Amino acid sequence: MEQQTLKITGVLSDPTRFSIYQYVSRQHRDVTVQEIADTFRIHANVARLHLSKLEDVDMLVSDTKKTGKGGRPSRFYRLSNEVVSLQFPYRDYQRLSEIAIQTLSSLGEAGKEALVQTGDRFGYESAKDFVSSLGQNPDDMAVAEKIKFIEKIALNQGLNPEIHYDEEKNEVIFRIFNCTFKEIAPSNQGVCHMHHALIKGIFRFFFDDVNLQEQSNMFEKNEMACTYTTVVLNSQT
Repeated sequence: MEQQTLKITGVLSDPTRFSIYQYVSRQHRDVTVQEIADTFRIHANVARLHLSKLEDVDMLVSDTKKTGKGGRPSRFYRLSNEVVSLQFPYRDYQRLSEIAIQTLSSLGEAGKEALVQTGDRFGYESAKDFVSSLGQNPDDMAVAEKIKFIEKIALNQGLNPEIHYDEEKNEVIFRIFNCTFKEIAPSNQGVCHMHHALIKGIFRFFFDDVNLQEQSNMFEKNEMACTYTTVVLNSQT
């Protein structure tokens, strides 16, 4: 584990390569060598080298596909499902979380309710702390501003979000393409309940009354993201 950590640290020590990794993580789709070359204004061979080094440490994966334009197939890159850990020395917080979640889940409905309440409170407090650190007040914000803050908080939590606000319907569609609990969520439904409540807590900080509906779950077949919808109303008077 430490050897892999050292390899990843070495690969990400290059500023351009780190920026390329961040760019790929935000796209929610495959990217090509030429796209990276054009975006970062570097030669295609240099772009290919950066992408290959990221693939060597399992941060990206690639395959070849025909583009439908004739000619040779192109190589496409995307994020891998590997979790990057940069802890020195290695600490097994994943195992600790599994123990905690399984313990609470074993308590039945009382444990499930505790998970939901904890998630909601953590989401609310994380939003409150972030907004307070910037000297802002949600009561002074229009709906669109609140939506932007929710997106920033989700980005800070590594959720790789995508958010759309329909002003006519007052409806928000919120997608997350990365679950920070994805290693344990498939085997324990309580994790999804907790994370749903956490996201609801973030929305609740900005909007008094929120009914957050789950439309899709990334752990279901053929789903790339968890998708939520909710109707929001501005609480400004």
